[in-house]
Amino acid sequence: MHPQLRRRSAAIVTAVALLTGCAATKPAVTSSPAAGTSTGTIRYAAPGSPSNAVTDPHGLLPGESDVVRMALTYDVLTVPGADGSSRSRLATAWEPDATLTKWRITIRGDATFSDGRKVKAADALFSLRRMGKKAAENFGRMAMFDLDASKVIDDTTFELVTKKPYAEVGKALEGATFVVPEGIDDFTKPVPGSGPFRPASKGGAQAVVFERNDDWWGPKPTAKVIEVRAVPDPQARAQALLSGQVDLAGGVPATLAKQQEGNSAVRLLRRPGATLYPLVMRMDTKPFDDLRVREAVRLALDRKQLLDTVFLGYGEIGNDLITPKDPTSPKNLPQRTRDLARAKQLMSEAGLAGGIDLTLHTTTAYPGMDSAATLISQQLAEIGMKVKVSVEPADTYFSAVYARKPFYLSYLGGIPFLDVVRVTLTPGSPTNETAWKDPAWSADLDKALAEPDDAERRALLADLQTQLRDQGGYAIWALSDRLDLAKAGLSGVPEGIGFASAFIDQVSLDG
Repeated sequence: MHPQLRRRSAAIVTAVALLTGCAATKPAVTSSPAAGTSTGTIRYAAPGSPSNAVTDPHGLLPGESDVVRMALTYDVLTVPGADGSSRSRLATAWEPDATLTKWRITIRGDATFSDGRKVKAADALFSLRRMGKKAAENFGRMAMFDLDASKVIDDTTFELVTKKPYAEVGKALEGATFVVPEGIDDFTKPVPGSGPFRPASKGGAQAVVFERNDDWWGPKPTAKVIEVRAVPDPQARAQALLSGQVDLAGGVPATLAKQQEGNSAVRLLRRPGATLYPLVMRMDTKPFDDLRVREAVRLALDRKQLLDTVFLGYGEIGNDLITPKDPTSPKNLPQRTRDLARAKQLMSEAGLAGGIDLTLHTTTAYPGMDSAATLISQQLAEIGMKVKVSVEPADTYFSAVYARKPFYLSYLGGIPFLDVVRVTLTPGSPTNETAWKDPAWSADLDKALAEPDDAERRALLADLQTQLRDQGGYAIWALSDRLDLAKAGLSGVPEGIGFASAFIDQVSLDG
């Protein structure tokens, strides 16, 4: 089923060089606006809730607004590039030994915290260890590392030890590895950061104001001030932009975006494939413990109708791949299409020719989740599934339904495949929402991560995703574009999805 793993011992030496070469890239920053002349304030209405706002960068970051605030205040070690590759930020290189279990991490020597202290390797390792202690809050983000065995080498380098051979350390350090001063554990009061902006004391309860850090090592932001407002309602974010209260509104409804096409006063920004609403079928619960039923559901979906109805065409049809924009996602698989005859045959073979009653849980937390569930219930009725849609409260959906109910619409916001594996595909994880437990698949995952050759590793990871597509408990019917509205003249908004979208330090309002 899988390609043979290459001869390891000989390949490792070569691959160490390959990985080292990949690591020594230029610092990743969003492109600076051409001829940017802005010196004023950029106001951003971001998805999030003021009532749930957090100050600790290493625990649960419940809203996009929280991640944006942290990314302005603190440096991270690496960031995801727009093409899905890992790019350097505070870390300038990550170099493995021959076993792929000991990595030499080099950080910049010219970064300083806002209190004037130099950022050192000890600060970075301390921050990773602190993330490790908060595993229950951050979904085990540091689970692949043996942080007790890791050690500081000098002011700009430290050795990071992995529990198993792990060739994707650059990706493991992406996005949320916010570096704080060694020894800091109280975030109820301001903590020195080394990021491109510094939180100001002004702003009030509804907005957090950040002032430009002119001592930052990176390209100087053109904006002097960025104001971040956490606004939970997508419609309210869009209206804030249209009424002139903000300059950028993140994650607006497709209906409102459609209305603004042709409006020269605003720009519609699209990030392809940023959002999925996976249909979750829990594999340890009847009837979804039968592969034939899961396959029948996937074949009964009219993906084009769902895309056009739920996302108004802003996106693309899904092919049941959980992370289709990940660089390791398999290419050129045949598009899964609706086949009601085959779906009915599978239902009959599973002993369900007479139909079955089910409850599909959904919510209004994200635009279109409720209408998607209604349409799915209508489509599944054509193969004998009598599906009752239960719309659950948005504020408790991801604590009462997520990873608890056997049949519901979930949410994924553009995170990479290995992050999905860590959160939802690891046996024993409380968020293993489809109850995916395949020892052979997990063993092959370990082999893939021990493969030092980039091309070979990507092929192995692609095979794993193909198996998951055909055997697992997800139906991925469409991918939605992330839709932002921006004031005309705004530039420098990050192009990537997921964590990449949080690094807004180069936004500029020209003129």
